[in-house]
Amino acid sequence: MTPITEVEGRRISLSNLEKVIYPASGFTKGEVLHYYAGTAGALLAHLVDRPLSFLRYPDGPDGQRFFTKNVLPGTPEWVRTAEVPRSEGPTRQILVQDLASLMWAANLVTEFHTPQWRAGAPGQADRLVLDLDPGPPATVVECCRAALWLRERLTADGFPVYAKTSGSKGLHLLVPLEPTPSERVSAYAKSLAVEAEKELPDLVVHRMTRSLRPGKVFVDFSQNAAAKTTAAPYTLRARAEPTASTPVTWAEIEACEEPDRLVFTADDIAPRLRTHGDLLGPLINLNNARPLPARAAR
Repeated sequence: MTPITEVEGRRISLSNLEKVIYPASGFTKGEVLHYYAGTAGALLAHLVDRPLSFLRYPDGPDGQRFFTKNVLPGTPEWVRTAEVPRSEGPTRQILVQDLASLMWAANLVTEFHTPQWRAGAPGQADRLVLDLDPGPPATVVECCRAALWLRERLTADGFPVYAKTSGSKGLHLLVPLEPTPSERVSAYAKSLAVEAEKELPDLVVHRMTRSLRPGKVFVDFSQNAAAKTTAAPYTLRARAEPTASTPVTWAEIEACEEPDRLVFTADDIAPRLRTHGDLLGPLINLNNARPLPARAAR
């Protein structure tokens, strides 16, 4: 019999709680759900009002994975959705607004990915993201070097800059913005990536071309496009271990000399929240939002 639990007055069916999702560590689906319940206070702040894309991996990272943006069959009627414009016509996507909808979605075993804009203003980005992706043999150590240069560059334009691990191999840099058309944010982000490559030619590349990337950090600016999404803070990833996309301090980035220093799993997050709070909390404080610099306005 499938267990039924009640969360905030909503009845949710939870299935296969003993199923091992992460074979390398024996981490089960029940532990995945426990992680999300314990992290909800921080995670929900970064999911609310953002139409979600799901990367599902119900049989673990070595099983079938599938990416979906549309409302899933069997979605409870109480889970909120939002109309989202697309080139082929509007569709609806899921909003995770509360603990009940988070636990329902987590039961699907999914990575949570969000756009840089909110449901009420599609295509009006309220944050900028730079995805620093290392090409082997480069690692997150090289990403940290690139991140420090980009932080200085963004600070010169008047922005506060925040960072998190991707939960995979790299880093994400995030900047809070006054709502700005995504195409303008994308153009500005591209200019930063091009400038970084010019200043750090032995470290950075701004093009996705595979032959250019070995040993370098690809500064991916494309996730600022209105149709693109980025792994949400605190989401678990479909990796060998239950790694989480984890906010980090600039001191941690400056001190990173070994890749393992910036690998965090589900078990690390609660202690970090107790120590640091939500390091990305300032992203959702409207007082921290800044406009693009005047030269990027066109």
